[in-house]
Amino acid sequence: MDRRAVGTHKHKALCHVCQRQFAPSSLRPWISVRPGVLELIARAAPGWDEGKAICRKDLTKYRRLYVEQLLAQERGELGELDRQVIESLGSGQPISQPPEDMLEGKVTFGERMADRVAQFGGSWTFILAFTAVLIVWMTVNVVGILAKPFDPYPFILLNLALSSLAAIQAPVIMMSQRRQETKDRLRGENDYRVNLKAELEIRQLHEKIDHQLARQWDKLVELQQIQIELLEERDEEDK
Repeated sequence: MDRRAVGTHKHKALCHVCQRQFAPSSLRPWISVRPGVLELIARAAPGWDEGKAICRKDLTKYRRLYVEQLLAQERGELGELDRQVIESLGSGQPISQPPEDMLEGKVTFGERMADRVAQFGGSWTFILAFTAVLIVWMTVNVVGILAKPFDPYPFILLNLALSSLAAIQAPVIMMSQRRQETKDRLRGENDYRVNLKAELEIRQLHEKIDHQLARQWDKLVELQQIQIELLEERDEEDK
């Protein structure tokens, strides 16, 4: 039993930041961390250099800190949307959400009715039906189909009905427009969050690629120097 425990312990590695043991697959080596995050870790945990590793939890914490500092330098004070983007980068969860889902459960019966009235009032069905009603109304009261017209020319009752309809329809349409503005604002916020997250991820990807290329270049230079030394030693032996 003790041998198994010792064997299991040997297969674990140490996180340089929290000083806890983890499986090697749960740690990130020093070389895979981008330069900006490397500097933050080095300031917080002295001795952080090549050959060391960090656990995912601590790496996520320093990544978030790096992004916060980066945004603060460029934008000044961070807003709520910026913090949501930082949280999404740390958790790896999608940040966009349809406005309909965000407003779900917050829409009242009156708002739903306003949307339906505005949708019907802005359709050809309403225009054609309303035109037909006007034609029938005026025909009945002008042609003399009825023995005693209920609204003779100049159609005072019709004018009253039209005025009342316009007075009621206008605020209903404004209510629907206000809800549409809320949806548009939420869509704009979604677009901002997605664009900011994409910008940060692309920037981090560029930094990581540059870091890897710099490391590879250093190794190539070192290999070239070794080859030159070997060739010089060989030339000396031939002489």
